[in-house]
Amino acid sequence: MTSPMLLGPLPSVSMAEVSAAVPPPATAEAVASDPAELLQIDWSLTHGQEQPPESATNPPEEEEETSDPNEIVVEGEYGPPANDSLGAINQTSFEVTQRIDSVLVEPAANVYRDVLPDPLRDGLGNFVRNLREPSNFLNYLLQLKIGDAFETLGRFAINSTIGIGGLIDVAGSDAIGLPYRQNGFANTMGYYGIGNGTYLYLPITGPTTLRDLIGNTLDQALVPTIVGRPYTSPEYAIPLFVVANLDSRLEIDEELERIGETVDPYATRRDVYLWRRERDIALLKGQEPPPRPDIVIEIEDGVEALYEDDLDETDSTDDTSEAEAPDTPQDSPQISYSETIESPSLGAAVAITQPRTR
Repeated sequence: MTSPMLLGPLPSVSMAEVSAAVPPPATAEAVASDPAELLQIDWSLTHGQEQPPESATNPPEEEEETSDPNEIVVEGEYGPPANDSLGAINQTSFEVTQRIDSVLVEPAANVYRDVLPDPLRDGLGNFVRNLREPSNFLNYLLQLKIGDAFETLGRFAINSTIGIGGLIDVAGSDAIGLPYRQNGFANTMGYYGIGNGTYLYLPITGPTTLRDLIGNTLDQALVPTIVGRPYTSPEYAIPLFVVANLDSRLEIDEELERIGETVDPYATRRDVYLWRRERDIALLKGQEPPPRPDIVIEIEDGVEALYEDDLDETDSTDDTSEAEAPDTPQDSPQISYSETIESPSLGAAVAITQPRTR
Protein backbone atom coordinates (compact mmCIF):
# COMPACT_ATOMS: atom_id res chain seq x y z
CA MET A 1 0.00 0.00 0.00
CA THR A 2 1.25 3.41 -0.90
CA SER A 3 0.44 6.78 0.48
CA PRO A 4 -1.17 9.28 -1.89
CA MET A 5 1.01 12.03 -0.35
CA LEU A 6 4.42 10.29 -0.20
CA LEU A 7 6.54 8.70 -2.87
CA GLY A 8 7.35 5.16 -1.87
CA PRO A 9 5.96 2.76 0.68
CA LEU A 10 5.25 3.83 4.25
CA PRO A 11 7.84 2.74 6.76
CA SER A 12 6.81 -0.29 8.74
CA VAL A 13 6.35 0.64 12.35
CA SER A 14 5.14 -1.70 15.02
CA MET A 15 2.30 -0.76 17.28
CA ALA A 16 4.61 -0.86 20.31
CA GLU A 17 6.83 1.75 18.75
CA VAL A 18 3.88 3.95 17.85
CA SER A 19 2.49 3.77 21.32
CA ALA A 20 5.88 4.60 22.78
CA ALA A 21 6.37 7.62 20.46
CA VAL A 22 2.91 9.12 20.96
CA PRO A 23 2.26 10.46 24.46
CA PRO A 24 -0.95 9.54 26.20
CA PRO A 25 -3.77 12.05 25.84
CA ALA A 26 -4.03 14.67 28.51
CA THR A 27 -6.67 14.06 31.11
CA ALA A 28 -9.27 16.60 32.16
CA GLU A 29 -7.59 17.08 35.51
CA ALA A 30 -4.23 17.84 33.84
CA VAL A 31 -5.83 20.30 31.43
CA ALA A 32 -7.58 22.06 34.29
CA SER A 33 -4.37 22.35 36.27
CA ASP A 34 -2.19 23.33 33.30
CA PRO A 35 -3.88 24.47 30.07
CA ALA A 36 -0.51 24.41 28.32
CA GLU A 37 -0.76 20.61 28.19
CA LEU A 38 -2.97 20.96 25.11
CA LEU A 39 -0.14 22.61 23.18
CA GLN A 40 2.66 20.16 23.98
CA ILE A 41 3.06 17.90 20.94
CA ASP A 42 6.22 15.90 20.32
CA TRP A 43 6.39 14.30 16.88
CA SER A 44 8.97 13.41 14.27
CA LEU A 45 9.11 12.17 10.73
CA THR A 46 12.38 10.40 11.41
CA HIS A 47 12.02 6.89 12.73
CA GLY A 48 14.28 5.82 15.57
CA GLN A 49 16.11 9.19 15.78
CA GLU A 50 15.59 11.59 18.63
CA GLN A 51 15.34 15.23 17.62
CA PRO A 52 17.57 17.60 19.55
CA PRO A 53 15.92 20.55 21.24
CA GLU A 54 15.47 23.68 19.22
CA SER A 55 17.97 25.59 21.34
CA ALA A 56 20.68 23.11 20.38
CA THR A 57 19.93 22.97 16.67
CA ASN A 58 19.35 26.64 16.11
CA PRO A 59 21.19 28.61 18.76
CA PRO A 60 20.18 32.25 18.90
CA GLU A 61 22.53 34.34 16.93
CA GLU A 62 24.37 36.85 19.03
CA GLU A 63 24.18 40.35 17.74
CA GLU A 64 27.55 41.50 16.63
CA GLU A 65 28.63 44.74 18.21
CA THR A 66 29.22 47.26 15.52
CA SER A 67 31.32 50.28 16.21
CA ASP A 68 31.54 53.44 14.22
CA PRO A 69 35.15 53.94 13.07
CA ASN A 70 34.63 57.69 13.30
CA GLU A 71 33.39 57.55 16.88
CA ILE A 72 35.77 58.97 19.51
CA VAL A 73 35.37 57.62 23.02
CA VAL A 74 36.73 59.83 25.78
CA GLU A 75 37.06 58.24 29.19
CA GLY A 76 37.41 60.17 32.40
CA GLU A 77 35.51 62.24 34.89
CA TYR A 78 33.07 64.84 33.63
CA GLY A 79 32.57 68.12 35.42
CA PRO A 80 34.65 70.80 37.12
CA PRO A 81 37.96 69.84 38.77
CA ALA A 82 37.86 68.79 42.40
CA ASN A 83 39.59 72.00 43.48
CA ASP A 84 37.03 74.13 41.61
CA SER A 85 33.72 72.94 43.01
CA LEU A 86 32.24 76.43 42.54
CA GLY A 87 33.27 76.54 38.91
CA ALA A 88 30.00 77.96 37.58
CA ILE A 89 29.97 80.82 40.10
CA ASN A 90 33.67 81.48 39.60
CA GLN A 91 33.24 81.55 35.82
CA THR A 92 30.51 84.16 36.10
CA SER A 93 32.60 86.22 38.52
CA PHE A 94 35.56 86.00 36.16
CA GLU A 95 33.54 87.23 33.19
CA VAL A 96 32.10 90.14 35.18
CA THR A 97 35.55 91.05 36.48
CA GLN A 98 36.97 91.00 32.96
CA ARG A 99 34.39 93.52 31.84
CA ILE A 100 35.06 95.77 34.83
CA ASP A 101 38.80 95.47 34.24
CA SER A 102 38.58 96.46 30.58
CA VAL A 103 36.30 99.42 31.32
CA LEU A 104 37.69 100.72 34.60
CA VAL A 105 40.74 99.04 36.16
CA GLU A 106 43.01 98.76 33.11
CA PRO A 107 42.47 102.39 31.99
CA ALA A 108 43.03 103.60 35.57
CA ALA A 109 46.25 101.58 35.82
CA ASN A 110 47.48 103.02 32.53
CA VAL A 111 46.76 106.56 33.73
CA TYR A 112 48.52 105.80 37.02
CA ARG A 113 51.54 104.59 35.06
CA ASP A 114 51.62 107.39 32.49
CA VAL A 115 50.78 110.39 34.66
CA LEU A 116 52.83 109.75 37.79
CA PRO A 117 56.62 109.94 37.40
CA ASP A 118 58.44 106.68 37.89
CA PRO A 119 60.25 107.75 41.11
CA LEU A 120 56.96 108.77 42.74
CA ARG A 121 55.16 105.62 41.62
CA ASP A 122 58.05 103.43 42.82
CA GLY A 123 58.05 105.27 46.15
CA LEU A 124 54.33 104.60 46.71
CA GLY A 125 54.85 100.94 45.84
CA ASN A 126 57.78 100.68 48.26
CA PHE A 127 55.71 102.29 51.01
CA VAL A 128 52.89 99.75 50.58
CA ARG A 129 55.33 96.83 50.60
CA ASN A 130 57.02 98.15 53.71
CA LEU A 131 53.70 97.94 55.54
CA ARG A 132 53.63 94.20 54.82
CA GLU A 133 56.98 93.55 56.50
CA PRO A 134 55.53 93.03 60.01
CA SER A 135 53.36 90.23 58.67
CA ASN A 136 56.33 88.74 56.82
CA PHE A 137 58.44 88.87 59.98
CA LEU A 138 55.76 87.28 62.19
CA ASN A 139 55.10 84.43 59.78
CA TYR A 140 58.79 83.62 59.41
CA LEU A 141 58.84 83.28 63.20
CA LEU A 142 55.79 81.00 63.12
CA GLN A 143 57.54 78.87 60.52
CA LEU A 144 60.64 78.67 62.77
CA LYS A 145 62.79 80.39 60.14
CA ILE A 146 64.63 82.61 62.60
CA GLY A 147 67.29 83.86 60.17
CA ASP A 148 64.75 84.96 57.59
CA ALA A 149 62.66 86.57 60.31
CA PHE A 150 65.47 88.79 61.58
CA GLU A 151 66.55 89.72 58.05
CA THR A 152 62.97 90.86 57.41
CA LEU A 153 62.96 92.79 60.67
CA GLY A 154 66.26 94.48 59.74
CA ARG A 155 64.91 95.37 56.32
CA PHE A 156 61.81 96.93 57.90
CA ALA A 157 63.90 98.96 60.35
CA ILE A 158 66.27 100.28 57.67
CA ASN A 159 63.57 101.27 55.21
CA SER A 160 61.35 102.81 57.88
CA THR A 161 64.16 105.09 59.04
CA ILE A 162 66.78 105.70 56.39
CA GLY A 163 64.28 104.98 53.62
CA ILE A 164 61.88 107.70 54.82
CA GLY A 165 59.06 105.49 56.00
CA GLY A 166 59.64 102.93 53.28
CA LEU A 167 59.45 105.27 50.30
CA ILE A 168 63.01 104.29 49.32
CA ASP A 169 64.05 100.64 49.33
CA VAL A 170 67.48 101.22 50.89
CA ALA A 171 67.68 97.67 52.30
CA GLY A 172 67.23 96.16 48.86
CA SER A 173 70.18 98.00 47.36
CA ASP A 174 73.35 96.16 46.37
CA ALA A 175 75.23 97.72 49.29
CA ILE A 176 72.97 96.07 51.90
CA GLY A 177 71.50 93.17 49.98
CA LEU A 178 68.22 92.47 51.81
CA PRO A 179 65.65 91.87 49.05
CA TYR A 180 61.93 91.88 49.68
CA ARG A 181 60.49 88.42 50.35
CA GLN A 182 56.75 88.15 50.71
CA ASN A 183 55.30 85.83 53.33
CA GLY A 184 51.98 85.60 55.11
CA PHE A 185 49.51 83.60 57.15
CA ALA A 186 48.35 81.68 54.08
CA ASN A 187 51.91 80.41 53.62
CA THR A 188 52.13 79.48 57.29
CA MET A 189 48.91 77.46 57.04
CA GLY A 190 50.22 75.71 53.94
CA TYR A 191 53.58 75.13 55.63
CA TYR A 192 51.83 73.17 58.38
CA GLY A 193 49.79 71.07 55.99
CA ILE A 194 46.54 72.99 55.55
CA GLY A 195 45.33 72.54 51.99
CA ASN A 196 44.14 75.15 49.55
CA GLY A 197 40.47 74.48 50.00
CA THR A 198 38.12 75.32 47.18
CA TYR A 199 39.26 77.68 44.46
CA LEU A 200 37.61 81.11 44.37
CA TYR A 201 37.56 83.94 41.88
CA LEU A 202 36.38 87.12 43.58
CA PRO A 203 35.55 90.39 41.79
CA ILE A 204 38.14 92.48 43.68
CA THR A 205 40.63 89.91 44.93
CA GLY A 206 40.86 87.89 41.72
CA PRO A 207 42.09 84.28 41.85
CA THR A 208 42.47 82.88 45.35
CA THR A 209 41.55 79.90 47.52
CA LEU A 210 39.71 79.60 50.80
CA ARG A 211 43.01 79.25 52.67
CA ASP A 212 44.63 82.20 50.88
CA LEU A 213 41.57 84.39 51.40
CA ILE A 214 41.69 83.83 55.16
CA GLY A 215 45.46 84.32 55.28
CA ASN A 216 45.46 87.51 53.23
CA THR A 217 42.68 88.97 55.37
CA LEU A 218 44.81 88.39 58.46
CA ASP A 219 47.83 89.96 56.75
CA GLN A 220 45.96 93.14 55.90
CA ALA A 221 44.43 93.41 59.37
CA LEU A 222 47.72 93.00 61.25
CA VAL A 223 49.14 96.55 60.99
CA PRO A 224 45.80 98.39 61.58
CA THR A 225 45.13 96.14 64.59
CA ILE A 226 48.57 96.66 66.17
CA VAL A 227 49.18 100.32 65.25
CA GLY A 228 45.64 101.66 65.03
CA ARG A 229 45.19 105.14 63.60
CA PRO A 230 45.85 106.42 61.01
CA TYR A 231 45.84 102.98 59.37
CA THR A 232 42.25 102.34 60.45
CA SER A 233 40.85 105.55 58.94
CA PRO A 234 39.22 105.30 55.48
CA GLU A 235 41.14 108.38 54.29
CA TYR A 236 44.34 106.42 54.75
CA ALA A 237 43.24 102.84 54.01
CA ILE A 238 41.43 103.47 50.71
CA PRO A 239 44.35 105.20 48.91
CA LEU A 240 46.69 102.43 50.07
CA PHE A 241 44.27 99.82 48.75
CA VAL A 242 43.98 101.61 45.38
CA VAL A 243 47.75 102.03 45.00
CA ALA A 244 48.41 98.39 45.89
CA ASN A 245 45.88 97.12 43.35
CA LEU A 246 47.03 99.43 40.56
CA ASP A 247 50.63 98.34 41.09
CA SER A 248 49.59 94.69 41.01
CA ARG A 249 47.58 95.26 37.83
CA LEU A 250 50.57 96.84 36.07
CA GLU A 251 52.86 93.99 37.12
CA ILE A 252 50.68 91.32 35.48
CA ASP A 253 49.53 93.35 32.47
CA GLU A 254 51.53 91.36 29.91
CA GLU A 255 50.61 88.08 31.55
CA LEU A 256 46.89 88.91 31.40
CA GLU A 257 47.22 89.59 27.69
CA ARG A 258 48.72 86.14 27.12
CA ILE A 259 46.04 84.51 29.24
CA GLY A 260 43.34 86.27 27.23
CA GLU A 261 44.70 84.71 24.02
CA THR A 262 44.31 81.12 25.23
CA VAL A 263 41.35 78.86 24.50
CA ASP A 264 39.94 79.08 28.03
CA PRO A 265 41.24 82.17 29.88
CA TYR A 266 39.35 81.29 33.06
CA ALA A 267 40.88 77.80 33.33
CA THR A 268 44.31 79.18 32.42
CA ARG A 269 44.20 81.81 35.15
CA ARG A 270 43.10 79.19 37.66
CA ASP A 271 45.74 76.61 36.71
CA VAL A 272 48.59 79.13 36.72
CA TYR A 273 47.58 80.50 40.12
CA LEU A 274 47.18 77.08 41.75
CA TRP A 275 50.52 75.86 40.38
CA ARG A 276 52.35 78.93 41.72
CA ARG A 277 50.82 78.50 45.16
CA GLU A 278 51.84 74.85 45.16
CA ARG A 279 55.37 75.88 44.17
CA ASP A 280 55.53 78.55 46.91
CA ILE A 281 54.58 76.09 49.64
CA ALA A 282 57.01 73.46 48.36
CA LEU A 283 59.91 75.94 48.34
CA LEU A 284 58.94 77.13 51.82
CA LYS A 285 59.20 73.55 53.05
CA GLY A 286 62.51 73.03 51.28
CA GLN A 287 60.99 70.52 48.87
CA GLU A 288 61.35 70.11 45.13
CA PRO A 289 58.78 72.33 43.41
CA PRO A 290 56.36 70.67 40.99
CA PRO A 291 57.35 70.78 37.31
CA ARG A 292 55.92 73.60 35.26
CA PRO A 293 52.93 72.55 33.13
CA ASP A 294 52.95 73.50 29.47
CA ILE A 295 50.41 76.24 29.99
CA VAL A 296 52.59 77.85 32.69
CA ILE A 297 55.60 77.76 30.35
CA GLU A 298 53.49 79.36 27.63
CA ILE A 299 52.27 82.13 29.92
CA GLU A 300 55.55 82.87 31.70
CA ASP A 301 58.01 82.45 28.84
CA GLY A 302 55.76 83.02 25.83
CA VAL A 303 54.53 80.81 23.04
CA GLU A 304 57.94 80.82 21.36
CA ALA A 305 59.65 79.18 24.35
CA LEU A 306 57.12 76.36 24.51
CA TYR A 307 57.26 75.88 20.76
CA GLU A 308 61.06 75.68 20.84
CA ASP A 309 60.88 73.01 23.57
CA ASP A 310 58.54 70.96 21.38
CA LEU A 311 60.89 71.33 18.43
CA ASP A 312 63.86 70.24 20.53
CA GLU A 313 62.02 67.06 21.51
CA THR A 314 61.03 66.45 17.89
CA ASP A 315 64.61 67.06 16.75
CA SER A 316 66.01 64.44 19.10
CA THR A 317 63.33 61.95 18.03
CA ASP A 318 63.98 62.54 14.34
CA ASP A 319 67.73 62.11 14.79
CA THR A 320 67.15 58.70 16.33
CA SER A 321 64.67 57.64 13.67
CA GLU A 322 67.00 58.73 10.84
CA ALA A 323 69.80 56.59 12.23
CA GLU A 324 67.56 53.51 12.38
CA ALA A 325 65.45 54.04 9.24
CA PRO A 326 66.42 52.17 6.05
CA ASP A 327 67.50 54.01 2.93
CA THR A 328 64.60 55.42 0.94
CA PRO A 329 64.45 55.46 -2.88
CA GLN A 330 65.81 58.57 -4.49
CA ASP A 331 62.63 59.18 -6.47
CA SER A 332 60.42 59.37 -3.36
CA PRO A 333 59.48 62.91 -2.29
CA GLN A 334 61.55 64.17 0.62
CA ILE A 335 60.82 66.96 3.10
CA SER A 336 63.80 68.26 4.96
CA TYR A 337 63.57 68.98 8.68
CA SER A 338 64.52 72.61 8.14
CA GLU A 339 61.44 73.05 5.98
CA THR A 340 59.14 71.62 8.64
CA ILE A 341 60.35 73.98 11.36
CA GLU A 342 60.38 77.09 9.21
CA SER A 343 56.89 76.73 7.81
CA PRO A 344 54.77 77.24 11.00
CA SER A 345 54.20 80.88 11.82
CA LEU A 346 53.53 82.30 15.26
CA GLY A 347 49.81 81.90 14.66
CA ALA A 348 50.30 78.21 14.02
CA ALA A 349 52.26 77.91 17.22
CA VAL A 350 49.39 79.48 19.10
CA ALA A 351 46.96 77.03 17.55
CA ILE A 352 49.15 74.12 18.61
CA THR A 353 49.56 75.21 22.19
CA GLN A 354 46.06 76.47 22.87
CA PRO A 355 44.42 73.10 23.70
CA ARG A 356 46.88 72.62 26.57
CA THR A 357 45.09 75.13 28.69
CA ARG A 358 42.67 72.57 30.13
